[in-house]
Amino acid sequence: MPILIAVTLLWAFSFSLIGVYLAGQVDAWFSVLMRVSLATIVFLPFLKLRQIEPKIALQLMVCGALQLGIMYGFYYQSFLYLSVPEVLLFTVMTPLYVTLINDLLDRRINVGFIISALLAILGAVAIRYQGIDEGFIKGLLIVQGANICFAAGQVGYKRVIAKERPDLAQRTVFGWFFIGALTVVIPCYLALGNPDKLPSTTLQWSILTYLGIIASGLGYFAWNKGATMVNVGTLAVANNLLIPAGILVNVLFWNRDADIVRLAIGGGIILLALWVNDKFNQKITKVQQAPV
Repeated sequence: MPILIAVTLLWAFSFSLIGVYLAGQVDAWFSVLMRVSLATIVFLPFLKLRQIEPKIALQLMVCGALQLGIMYGFYYQSFLYLSVPEVLLFTVMTPLYVTLINDLLDRRINVGFIISALLAILGAVAIRYQGIDEGFIKGLLIVQGANICFAAGQVGYKRVIAKERPDLAQRTVFGWFFIGALTVVIPCYLALGNPDKLPSTTLQWSILTYLGIIASGLGYFAWNKGATMVNVGTLAVANNLLIPAGILVNVLFWNRDADIVRLAIGGGIILLALWVNDKFNQKITKVQQAPV
């Protein structure tokens, strides 16, 4: 858990840096390409090709393609429709997807997810009850796409390491994770990128470099390594530590005019959704552990 908390503090500034300095100014797919490329370069020197079976390498690539490649594609687009605090609050659904995906892989059905999801949507509506429009709905759905991919990548990585190679030195194979992301990002940039919207200032280049090497490279390695050291329930909770930290940073440094009351009301409803989901999970766990 300490590793996950440390990464949360590291990532707290990323949302605002993207929303304030990059979104709408720098092509989203170029931003993603640069982040993933720099992160890949960081871990290529540690990659030991003969230390891992091709099947496991492919599984790690799929995790990276989901958690970074496809997720970033959704994530950067969401800032075109939503404010930074809204993007942060709507990522609160990620723990629900973590538990749902894990349950589906274990062939269980979590009824609490449906109730929790409906409550979370109600919380999202409360945040913008006077400004619900096509753009807002599109932004909300885009964030959910990012949440699902981020959750799937985490759960997948955790299960691959636990099942296949729990004794593995993860830094020696994590390069496969970023290579998998590149297999998605490169063709997407070539097909959808806008070469006329490259970074135009030193600040933008510096932010992308920081996001690539530190936030993506070191951050994702530490986060996924931390995920293998905790249970799924703790991992789900850890996903939401980023929300208050990110909103606090954004409001203090960049968005002092944010409607705190409305954000608090909507956020409170969304947190209620997480509480309901947690209660259902505890009930399911007790039933499974009960003597027959």
